[in-house]
Order: sequence, then C-alpha cells, then structure tokens
Amino acid sequence: MPRMVITHDVVDIERWLKGKDERSAALGAVGSDVTDHVAMDGSNTIAVSADIHDLEALQALLDSPPPEVAALMEAHGVVPPLTVYIEK
Repeated sequence: MPRMVITHDVVDIERWLKGKDERSAALGAVGSDVTDHVAMDGSNTIAVSADIHDLEALQALLDSPPPEVAALMEAHGVVPPLTVYIEK
C-alpha cells in the first residue's frame, strides 16, 4: 500500500489541528493511518500523510473535491495549492 504525503499552507495551525478527526474521516474512503505534521520552523506549512488503498479515488478526490470535502478544507483554513507526493 503506497504512502501519500500532501503539503500545503493553512491560515492558522491550531484551527487546522482541531480538524484532525474530520480530516481522517474524509480520507478514510481512500486510505488509512492518517497522520498530521506541522513544520518545525513555526511556519503555517503542514503535511498530511496516509496509507492509500485506492490511488484512483484519491486522484478523483483531489481533482474535484466533493462539496463536503471542499467545505472541510475551507473550515480548516487550507490554503491552496496542495502538493501531493506518492511513495513509489
């Protein structure tokens, strides 16, 4: 199962961290073991990693987030663009 890492900025780290359970649930359809990471330099750059069991579904989710996922991203203060890395 490949591991995915997504990086992006957020408006506020504490606000973003409060959304962990919602983030895990949103990614649960395509992966598991969702882990949040914050930058050691104190910036608002974060990373989310997860084991992905359906790469096509992940791509579809990223290409066109459903309204409920887009609403979560906005509520959590996600600042595009998202950079996605997949373990090969």
